[in-house]
Amino acid sequence: MHKVYIVGAGPGAPDLVTVRGMDLIRRADVLIYAGSLVNPALVAESGAELKLDSWGMTLEEIVDAVEEHARAGKLVVRLHSGDPALYGAIVEQMAEFSRRGIEAEIVPGVSSLFAAAAALKTQFTLRDVSESLIVTRPAGTTLAEDRIAEFSRLGQTMVVFLGTERMEEVLARLECPPDTPAAVVYHASWPDQKIVRGTVTDVAAKARAAGIERTALIVIGKVIDPETSGFGRSVLYS
Repeated sequence: MHKVYIVGAGPGAPDLVTVRGMDLIRRADVLIYAGSLVNPALVAESGAELKLDSWGMTLEEIVDAVEEHARAGKLVVRLHSGDPALYGAIVEQMAEFSRRGIEAEIVPGVSSLFAAAAALKTQFTLRDVSESLIVTRPAGTTLAEDRIAEFSRLGQTMVVFLGTERMEEVLARLECPPDTPAAVVYHASWPDQKIVRGTVTDVAAKARAAGIERTALIVIGKVIDPETSGFGRSVLYS
């Protein structure tokens, strides 16, 4: 059976891709990468004879390109940003690959949400503060309804993807205390990374003042400021 590798590129820094992912990137004959979401330095690591930027390509065009080169015996890598399991739209691609007799192997990557936690120097699950992590996105063109307001009542750590352009609206809908810590992390792990801290009431204005308009994560919860969160000591160290 012909094959394509779906590889998570990690959050941005080219050295935060997995060893397996980097090996495939370097050995690829054909690299189809997710536009500006993938660091150009990582694309440059590839020795592929053909590198295709998939920004603006339709699903059918991407699948056609994969099929053409996979059937020609080429090592084809489909390079997604972060980890393809989060908002990566890979299942619909794999359904088409399967229909055309192409096997897909997934190589996970480091999600930008974990790079954001590293940038904030915290952990998303913290004893006596938050035992759960909610990953979500706001409603929009491709999503009719979201549960952001409902999730915010739970008092757990929440990370919002794909909400930077509408962060004022997203934060205004939260039903948690107004002094709940919040942060906006732009381009986590990239050289131009920016971190803006505040509360759910003022972080959007602070982020706009810092020039953040897109490609950022919104993080909400007391874990953002662990020193004042009242966290408990882990039983691992008791």
